[in-house]
Amino acid sequence: MKNKEIVTLKRSLLHDTEKELNKQIEMEGKSSAYYLSMASWCDMMGYQHAAQHLYTHAEEERQHMLKIFHYINEAGGHAIQPAISEIPHHFNSLREVFELILEHEIQVTKSINIIVDHCFSVKDFATFSFMQWYVTEQREEETLARRALELFDIIGEAGVGLWTIDQELGKLHANVNGISN
Repeated sequence: MKNKEIVTLKRSLLHDTEKELNKQIEMEGKSSAYYLSMASWCDMMGYQHAAQHLYTHAEEERQHMLKIFHYINEAGGHAIQPAISEIPHHFNSLREVFELILEHEIQVTKSINIIVDHCFSVKDFATFSFMQWYVTEQREEETLARRALELFDIIGEAGVGLWTIDQELGKLHANVNGISN
């Protein structure tokens, strides 16, 4: 007996939209790897709470990637697992880690906006609607990154400052999520 190909419904996802979403999968995957690398560096440097904050964040980014992955496949497209490379493993300071996070989150926001604009222009309202969750999530991500950097400015890094910042970073994620829920 011959193997039969699995027959699937016709796709509803435009090829251009699929391409943009696969780019976003790559960005979310890199975000997860980036934050995991940062978490490991923080662990190595003794910033236990910052490390835990970033381990949690790395997993959240992975979940963001998987959400798009499933959306593409359920709409008849083909989600592509990206190759993840060029992730830094060493950083100059705890502050640098959080400065890089803010820069990165701003780039992710721009990428999300490109997809949303594309969906609106081609009248792909299903994907437009799906992406609204990411629009809201990115506002939270940027707020979280800004609050983390504000800790450095408010507390200062001298004396027990870095220790205190590390303690506060451990609380930050819960506080920002509590405000936004």
